[in-house]
Amino acid sequence: MRVLLAAAALLGREFLSVQAQDPSSAATNAIPTPKLSAEWTTAYAKAKPQVAKLSLQDKVNLATGVGWMNGACVGNTPAVSSIGFPGLCLQDSPLGVRFADLVSAFPAAINAAATFNRDLIRARGEAIGAEFRGKGVHVALGPMMNLARVAQGGRNWEGFGADPYLVGEGAYETIMGIQSQGVQATAKHYIGNEQEHFRETSSSNIDQRTLHELYAYPFLRSVQANVASVMCSYNYLNGTYACENDYVQNTVLKGEFGFAGYLMSDWAATHSTVPSVNGGLDMTMPGDKTFGSGDSWFGSNLVTAVNNGSVPQDRMTDLATRILAAWYLVGQDSGFPATNFNSWDSSKGSHVNVQGTHKDVIRKIGSASTVLLKNVGSALPLNKPASLGIIGSGARNSSSGNPNQYSDRGGNDGVLAMGWGSGTADYPYLVAPATALITKAGQDGTTVVTSYSDTNLTAAATAATGKKAALVFITADSGEGYITVESNVGDRNDLNAWHSGNALVDAVSKVNNNTIVIINSVGSILMPWIDNANVTAVVLSGIPGQEAGNALVDVLYGAYNPSGRLPYTIAKAAADYNTKLITTGSTPVQIPYSEGLYMDYRYFDHSNVTPLFEFGFGLSYTTFNYSSIQLSGTPSGGGAYASTDAGLWATAVTVTFSVANTGTLAGTEIPQVYVTLPSSASSAPLNLRGFESVAISAGSSTTVTITLPQHAFSIWNTSSSKWTIPTGTATISVGASSRKIKLTSTVSY
Repeated sequence: MRVLLAAAALLGREFLSVQAQDPSSAATNAIPTPKLSAEWTTAYAKAKPQVAKLSLQDKVNLATGVGWMNGACVGNTPAVSSIGFPGLCLQDSPLGVRFADLVSAFPAAINAAATFNRDLIRARGEAIGAEFRGKGVHVALGPMMNLARVAQGGRNWEGFGADPYLVGEGAYETIMGIQSQGVQATAKHYIGNEQEHFRETSSSNIDQRTLHELYAYPFLRSVQANVASVMCSYNYLNGTYACENDYVQNTVLKGEFGFAGYLMSDWAATHSTVPSVNGGLDMTMPGDKTFGSGDSWFGSNLVTAVNNGSVPQDRMTDLATRILAAWYLVGQDSGFPATNFNSWDSSKGSHVNVQGTHKDVIRKIGSASTVLLKNVGSALPLNKPASLGIIGSGARNSSSGNPNQYSDRGGNDGVLAMGWGSGTADYPYLVAPATALITKAGQDGTTVVTSYSDTNLTAAATAATGKKAALVFITADSGEGYITVESNVGDRNDLNAWHSGNALVDAVSKVNNNTIVIINSVGSILMPWIDNANVTAVVLSGIPGQEAGNALVDVLYGAYNPSGRLPYTIAKAAADYNTKLITTGSTPVQIPYSEGLYMDYRYFDHSNVTPLFEFGFGLSYTTFNYSSIQLSGTPSGGGAYASTDAGLWATAVTVTFSVANTGTLAGTEIPQVYVTLPSSASSAPLNLRGFESVAISAGSSTTVTITLPQHAFSIWNTSSSKWTIPTGTATISVGASSRKIKLTSTVSY
């Protein structure tokens, strides 16, 4: 979501001359009937009698934000006193309450995804939801679930990675966690918002099959989690603004997926009245056409559109019911706290401390999301080394001592624990790696020498010379496009380490044959030094939030055996990625998703490109052995299902196998199940369809069971608009990553 204190005026409506790749050009504007779960059925039963009492103006007020900075939150709707509705407070961000104090700064979603652990992702959602509730926020503006299609994408770190199944599981668990606390979650950004450049003036051109199987799938999982709201995106989709795109909003989301909640715009992403409302948009945010403009596409314009017959009265009843039902869905009609902070004036509000014991789950996720990429000769874990060199600005805290010195974290100075933009929160504190390492060294009697300059290579070499181990910290940052950091306009300019990080690694590794590289990065990063024999270990810490240093030390010293896995592919060279960041072009800029289904590891596998580290990769301090795969059940070959058909989600195949810990340390393994569909499906060679996080003590084994629904064997049929199951033989592969396949079996149907 774009939220600027001094917002730039948005461009007027553009008319694109692209050939539509879906039926959106033939909009019907029919009002879809939601598919109500038991929870939604109860909420609708409460909402409908209240909506019947509302005037047209009341319904319009429910749908129209009060305007930028005209309320305590980044988004606000007015109260409707006649039915006791207090109005809504809508607030960023996916990793914590933005613009508020006494809150936690959680690991970003990309780190949550790297745990491959549903329980931890759920716990993170619960803790985030508790903090939003404690601040009196009705609607948490997250989770974000756009795919990491482009490695340089500025907001990749706000989402759960590059695989739709993993992203969908991350979205589902996060929503379940947030809404368990009585807070409405928001699935965003719907749809095709995978880069920051030209996000408001570009068309993401995606074919129907790719849309359904990749980019819309996490939103389908969100609907299955009873998500209260969905946020549409800035961009055009196949030539029509996403926020007035009848096909993706009415036909797909509300029709095929049966979404029962409300669709809000991203901030100032509404561009019309009648096309938007009839196209499925239920709420405009923050309310004004452009930030602070004082007028709205909804408001009085919507009243006029209804009165002249351009927008049906039934549509107004529909949107009002959706908004009110979401409020009832999570129980906000009883005992919900009043908003107690102010986004724009920190002197206001009651400054409620909502952190609780959340630092514990933050630290645990920080450790569980750390990915061990290289470990030669058991360089790790450290065991009371006599001496350590700590090198690089990424090891220390901010040079000012204030981790919040840059607005919306728009700067890379010191340890990198979140990206920048609206998807941020203020740190209550930030534990730098150097702080935690020096504390541990003091306990162990280890001598420490530091050099925090990234450019003084002589000082770096001096700090590293003669030490039992030299720890080099490098970073790579990105964020939202309204902030430019070191010439990076949201999206990263390249995939190199920032601040001459590669030169720093080279300088240290020349003088120390036990150089350990720690990477705090928003995503994939190039590692030209990876085969250097003196670089004995590489640790990807990601962006782990406020407990960054403590979580890292837990892994480096073996208090936590690393179990993180890559939620994206790390290539040997930037040219190896087939999906590129588009940084030039004439408005409207065309972004063709012409790779179709072959994105990230699906492309690497399909095109036989060898990655540096594949999707799902991660090492441990122990070893595991897989055996005894068994399959039971058979997919319904030739079957055809709607997205909401129960049969699509019924178990087709149950996969059972054994995993043994054959090492000397307790550890957690992440077995992953991939499906290879029959050749007639024209699908990627491997498709993630299941995973588990399994803790196993040394010398023990466990039986793992993963169930695969009919959907795991289906493809989207564009002719029938159904999920169909191609007949033939499917291969089911169990592996420690997408390329470390340990077991295979087949099923014919």
